[in-house]
Amino acid sequence: MVPSPDEIREINRKLIVEFRENGRELPGRAILLLTTVGARTGQPRTTPMMYVRLDGRLLVIASNAGAPRHPDWYHNLVANPAVTVEADGAEYTATATPAKGADRNELFARIVAQYPFFADHQKGIERTIPVVELTPVE
Repeated sequence: MVPSPDEIREINRKLIVEFRENGRELPGRAILLLTTVGARTGQPRTTPMMYVRLDGRLLVIASNAGAPRHPDWYHNLVANPAVTVEADGAEYTATATPAKGADRNELFARIVAQYPFFADHQKGIERTIPVVELTPVE
């Protein structure tokens, strides 16, 4: 059974608390917290998600578990690419940049090679799943 939106919010709330209580990391899990600014509300929105590192780049994948629409956090960072990242024991500001064209395709292929379930997510939908690079602000 697919969890309801309220159940997902509660799962995420608990994961955020656990992540922060453990020094902004969960050993053995490539999880980060991404805080975006709501495109409509202007309010901060924190979402736990998986990340991938490739060639020194920190990437998140807007698969939305294969849903037909992009996740809300993706819409938020497109509207305002200034984000906060909590990962690997640190918190910092970053710029979120969706990969484009051949770069996106190459990154997605490499991600799928490591995590084949992303291919299943893409197979069931018409939209192209975005790959987003999170670059720390110096």
